[in-house]
Amino acid sequence: MDFPDAPAALSPMARFAEFFPAVTDYFRTSSYGRLSYVPKPLFRWIRMSRPLAAYGITRGATFDPSSDRGYHALSRELVHAVDPFVDFRNYDIVNVIASPNAGPAATHTVLSVTFSGADLGLKSSRGAPFRNVSFIWSRQTGLSAFRVLNHENAHSFGLPDLYYTDGRSGSTPVGHWDPMDEDWGPTNDFLGWHKWKMGWLAPGQVHCTPAGGRPTEHVLTPISTPGGTKIVVIPTGPHTAFVVEARASGLLDPIVCRPGVLVYHVDTKVPTGRAPLRVVDATPHSRGCYADARYVEADLTDAPFRPGETFTDHTSGVTVTVLTENTDGTYRIRTTPAHH
Repeated sequence: MDFPDAPAALSPMARFAEFFPAVTDYFRTSSYGRLSYVPKPLFRWIRMSRPLAAYGITRGATFDPSSDRGYHALSRELVHAVDPFVDFRNYDIVNVIASPNAGPAATHTVLSVTFSGADLGLKSSRGAPFRNVSFIWSRQTGLSAFRVLNHENAHSFGLPDLYYTDGRSGSTPVGHWDPMDEDWGPTNDFLGWHKWKMGWLAPGQVHCTPAGGRPTEHVLTPISTPGGTKIVVIPTGPHTAFVVEARASGLLDPIVCRPGVLVYHVDTKVPTGRAPLRVVDATPHSRGCYADARYVEADLTDAPFRPGETFTDHTSGVTVTVLTENTDGTYRIRTTPAHH
């Protein structure tokens, strides 16, 4: 879409090419071939009836059916405009890509947003609901700017924001270890927990350790390498666990500067934008190992544990010891489960 005061200065094909086939290739690689992402573009600019400011699109703008501003007003026009060409029943998700000159630059304000769920109160003339909609604004900076679409679509796949959305200050919870926290700069792969959640891991690739059991050993294959055990889940309560995975440099993880075993805490009762996942930093007093910090929160880039190092959670009794890095790139670890 574009606007009377921000007409598109490039072709729809050129704007589409900023995201595809990169998004398709990313999801194919990250899912080990399990997700087939097939874009079906409508190559035309849909001109909105009013200037952009008239819609009141700001970060946090809502999908309010009772308002003539916001995303419902935009969507009402869009659904009407594409009704002759598009049957929403044929699609799992909808991406509305704005002309990049509409609204502030992404370096100033990130407006891109997703409205996932069953019913947004809008239907086409065929009765098809307008749902699982991602609005993509401006252009991200960095080397893999297309990943804003990966991030937004992953909300429709069920993933939360891992960065703080409540305005609090402080270090980022996950950093560059998952695009649900940082989706700008050099490419990065999803955490194993998210791959499991999205159905990209086979049951045998996930090891779960029962509370009160004996220490067990596991061999982890890095997330970037297909096959092998991907995560070890160590429950600490009904809704909490530590998750362990190996991360090494790979096609979607090119800047892993301290390969090793990543440990993070999961709390499934913590909502999106409030840090439901938190990476444990093996080197908490360092400033990271990635030199170009323009696009990456560098502090957590050296978070993985190396052979000979142990993580201990004194509250639950969970320990994770990295025993060896094997010649085939896998890591042998020993885990101690939580107390009863």
